Amino acid sequence: MQFLAALAGLFAVGVVAAPAAEPVSIEARANPGGANYVQNYNGAAGNFKYNQGAGTYSLQWNGNTDIVAGLGWSTGAARSIVYSATYSPGTSGSYLAVYGWVNSPQAEYYIVENYGGYNPCSSGVTQLGSYTSDGSSYQVCTDTRTNQPSITGTSTFTQFWAVRQNKRSSGTVTVANAFNYWRAHGNFGTSYNFQVLAVEAFSGSGSASVTVS
Repeated sequence: MQFLAALAGLFAVGVVAAPAAEPVSIEARANPGGANYVQNYNGAAGNFKYNQGAGTYSLQWNGNTDIVAGLGWSTGAARSIVYSATYSPGTSGSYLAVYGWVNSPQAEYYIVENYGGYNPCSSGVTQLGSYTSDGSSYQVCTDTRTNQPSITGTSTFTQFWAVRQNKRSSGTVTVANAFNYWRAHGNFGTSYNFQVLAVEAFSGSGSASVTVS
């Protein structure tokens, strides 16, 4: 998640620092056979609405409040995630991404399918090359977050990023390909925490309607 105070100022001049995590707010829901977690971090600021049974949600944002909202699973896996979205970020700071955490060694990860005005692998991170999956190359980078908020409080952890170069708003994400690449190029563990198909927004205005399966 984003370090908002820095981002708000830097985004105005077109330079953005590497993102930092913030505490995650997730609500458990029972839905056998489908998404069983709702992530709702500052969702009220984006008029977050969802129907978990249908696997759908919508979000509208306008401003610099960091919002991370979506549907997914209480335990991550190397699954294939099928989704479709109407994603309209404009030039806002926003991602449409598979988002999750690894428990040990603690890590935060994003598989970014589409984004607005900011590519999180563009600067201030360690580049790890690229891999090809699901019809596109993914730019890969990593960063270490020191004494930042996380799923266990304040901690030091690694961020792993894979950013799709051929942006899209629907398709299948083969999560295993990202996991395997990260593991081959860094200390990416197998003790998974939650995993969601999320929209994150932290600057500007936009909207999204998403279906996850």
